[in-house]
Amino acid sequence: MDICAIICELNPLHNGHAYLIGSARRLTGCDAVLLIMSGSFTQRGEMCILDKYVRARHAILSGADAVIELPAPFAVAPAEIFARGAVKILSSIPDVKSLCFGCEEVADFGAVAKYLSDEDGAFRERLSSLLENGEGYAFAYSKAAEKYSGLLSSPNNILAVEYAKANLKEGSRLALFPVKRQGNGYHSEKLSGKFASARAIRGNLHCLDTAAFVPDFVFDDLKQAEDRTERFKQLAADCLFFADKQKLKGIYGCSEGLENRLKNLSTGFSFDEIIEKCTNKRYSSTRIRRIICANMLSSDRKCADEALTKRLPVKVLAVRKPLAASILPLLSSDGDDDECVKRLTAITDDSYRIWRYINYPHGEDNVNQKMILV
Repeated sequence: MDICAIICELNPLHNGHAYLIGSARRLTGCDAVLLIMSGSFTQRGEMCILDKYVRARHAILSGADAVIELPAPFAVAPAEIFARGAVKILSSIPDVKSLCFGCEEVADFGAVAKYLSDEDGAFRERLSSLLENGEGYAFAYSKAAEKYSGLLSSPNNILAVEYAKANLKEGSRLALFPVKRQGNGYHSEKLSGKFASARAIRGNLHCLDTAAFVPDFVFDDLKQAEDRTERFKQLAADCLFFADKQKLKGIYGCSEGLENRLKNLSTGFSFDEIIEKCTNKRYSSTRIRRIICANMLSSDRKCADEALTKRLPVKVLAVRKPLAASILPLLSSDGDDDECVKRLTAITDDSYRIWRYINYPHGEDNVNQKMILV
């Protein structure tokens, strides 16, 4: 079987995601489209607004054939690790032949990745120097890329080149198919045109205008969703208060004494106040949120780094029923029988328990918590 993969969060699924799924099938001529999706928390250190099984069902209804889960230690991590974890798992599935992803402009991301990999030492030195001078990460990344600085000035394009770099590390087996993102910008909060950003939709969950930007079945679930963001923030702030400084130092991005700043602020300040007081040109609000979220999930750099050297399990969330008999055997993998892999799985399972604790504090709405057929 010829499978095309897409790495995603679907928080929530919107018209742009449906367009990408359709584009993947059209561009590659594949037999099936496989999504590897963040489960309960995102790369920006935020909580997903809908249950992972609900979002997986949305993906199947929007044209995907199967959805597998990206383990939490990769999902709540910087772009490089987010990409490497996803590509590592996809590369372990022999029938996955291609990777399709959205970007601001279509380019030869494989060539960009090779340039940055060849320049790895010099690139990282330039990046570190710019960060030390107080530049923000996205700006520093684009400047450090030199000849590709114009291309890498947006988060979507940076993530695209990280996919390509991860693909190189895994042996360049996956064919890359970039698709130009449609509609409003990544950071846009406007509901306009045909395609709105996930951020705009999350900011207008119960607004009737949102219906124009998501499939009907997504809107039906969004209308019933309760906003538990404040409960998430309170739990994350409480976990930071009780965290050990050495444990914080082991989280991606928590360096240069940032753990001391976070611990000092954890007494007497709210989640939003901690973010505001830690954010500056050097430390983005996304980086701070991600550290606090990773701490809540007990996810650390050591676990993720070691897991990248192992054979990882494949957890299936949803499958298109007519393809189940043919595609499920291709996705069956328990991973290495290794303490690191077991911990990766435990953190991912716990992250779902934490998500459900936040969203269903009284245990109501006990939906399917195993693979679903759609």
